[in-house]
Amino acid sequence: MRRHWEDDCELEIFGVSNPPARVSNPEACGLRHLAFRVDDVKATVKELEAKGIECEPILVDTFTGKKMTFFMDPDGLSLELHE
Repeated sequence: MRRHWEDDCELEIFGVSNPPARVSNPEACGLRHLAFRVDDVKATVKELEAKGIECEPILVDTFTGKKMTFFMDPDGLSLELHE
């Protein structure tokens, strides 16, 4: 499900039928990742890497055509940056 609001907020909810009992990415039960919209993914990655945070290579989202990347929070939760 993808919803848009007038203030340009977006919520995506993904569900998997009969998820596996053990946690594995990306089919794990529960929260899998959070996404944040940024103006410039490349600049944001540069800021994160300057602070010692490793990011995945920047990709182009096939749905939106916008740049995106992922990195992990201290607890191992995948965080997404999306233009």
